[in-house]
Amino acid sequence: MAKVKIEEIVDHLDSEMRRALEAALREVAPGIEIDSHAFFRAFRRAVGRKCSTWESVPEGFIKAE
Repeated sequence: MAKVKIEEIVDHLDSEMRRALEAALREVAPGIEIDSHAFFRAFRRAVGRKCSTWESVPEGFIKAE
């Protein structure tokens, strides 16, 4: 197993993650008013609370370049 810093990954992909979260919310709750930045910040805090700093993932999920 490899280990990743999940919060760092979420931060690195912040704009992509924010857009994906917004799209998912719009899909399940059409017409909802969303502050995507506030929602992403809440998501980021939840990731920090629910995940360990270093999360184990199968090595097949990691590709070093």
